[in-house]
Amino acid sequence: MSGSQDSTERRVPVFLLKTKSSPGDAYEEQFSKPLDGVVFEPEFVPVMEHRFLDAGMDRVKSLLRAGKIGTAPESEYGGLVFTSQRAVEALAKLVEEAGSGRAGWPHLQDVPIYSVGPATTRALRAVPQQPGLQVYGEHTGNGEMLAPFILDHYGGWYRDRATKPPLLFLVGEQRRDVIPRVLMDDGLAPGRRVRVDEVVVYGTVVMASFEQDLAARLARVEEQGRCELWTVVFSPTGCDSMLRGLGLLGATGTHGSRRLVATIGPTTKAFLQTSFGFEPDVCASTPSPEGVWAGISKYMTNVG
Repeated sequence: MSGSQDSTERRVPVFLLKTKSSPGDAYEEQFSKPLDGVVFEPEFVPVMEHRFLDAGMDRVKSLLRAGKIGTAPESEYGGLVFTSQRAVEALAKLVEEAGSGRAGWPHLQDVPIYSVGPATTRALRAVPQQPGLQVYGEHTGNGEMLAPFILDHYGGWYRDRATKPPLLFLVGEQRRDVIPRVLMDDGLAPGRRVRVDEVVVYGTVVMASFEQDLAARLARVEEQGRCELWTVVFSPTGCDSMLRGLGLLGATGTHGSRRLVATIGPTTKAFLQTSFGFEPDVCASTPSPEGVWAGISKYMTNVG
């Protein structure tokens, strides 16, 4: 019986263009679920290499050691903002390496910590702090939604302050300015406006081996007789290498398989359209494992 079921299964590789999260990755979990006779085969293809930057790391380290992030009126910052797991990794590294040995280190238990989504929130909750970090904003999903949430939530947190304390935003070299722009908008009342200081704690470069690695994986799945495959793109970074690795940039003729592309959201979709004239097959309605899964599932149900 099992052999009969196996023979009718449609096995579809899914290249997830990201580094696998640990200890578990929600995208791998989501794409391990079958779909009406389709068995997805998720595998991770790392695109970027991240490096911590000394200047930013030293700045945050000095703030932590001096206890300058807190709710006291003399504190330099009243909260933290994170929109990437790499920034959280930078914080975790500093907490581990710069530990003061004092009870309660790193002394962030009383300040609001803002996170853009589930993956970043999980990473923050793993940062050792007793009591644990107070993390908010997981439900927002992107910077456009997180920014107004912070305005309301942070305003309530420090409702007794005529001027709200600044927020510290740990970022990478490549980031969008939506959160600082919204929170520091000159159109806001002075008592509602929040200063946001960005500290660049990591840089990102495309891995030199990415394009060749992707092409090799493509050749392997086609040798296995797979008729189609999906590639999920999480960022504009490396899109040119991705398209070349898949043979989709300036390519003519037929391929050995149907090569389908899904983007995590509209920013990456627009980048592919404007920069390369490439139209992705799916754009997730929400930037989450469930959103990507739903988009691909709908496409496969409707198009086949």
